[in-house]
Amino acid sequence: MPLAVELVSPERTLFSGEATMVRARTVGGGDIAFLTGHTPFVGALAISTLEITLVSGGSEVVAVHGGFIEVSHDRVKVLSDLAELSSTIDVERARRAEEKAQAAVARGDEVEAQGALARATARLAASGQLS
Repeated sequence: MPLAVELVSPERTLFSGEATMVRARTVGGGDIAFLTGHTPFVGALAISTLEITLVSGGSEVVAVHGGFIEVSHDRVKVLSDLAELSSTIDVERARRAEEKAQAAVARGDEVEAQGALARATARLAASGQLS
């Protein structure tokens, strides 16, 4: 029996389908993978990528900018204020954002710049363009 996966943001459902595995990064917990039969789990998501291995083959990679993941009874629900499917990411815009954030970090504007850098890195990683 596959996992029923739903990825939801305030604006819309970004993904709904069946998967054999979901891999995510949690705040303070590192990477975690969910397979059929996984014990119930609730966690806060870090700014990173989320990978959904599809039953039909291949995978869907998503840049997730925080949120929560809940796993129960072979259902995975991801709630995120902002998430982007790899196919919708503007790579050039993400590269410009990464460069701007790196420059801000170098100037010492660390608090906001670290978050911006993490978001840009997640976008580039999800799009397969991380250098």
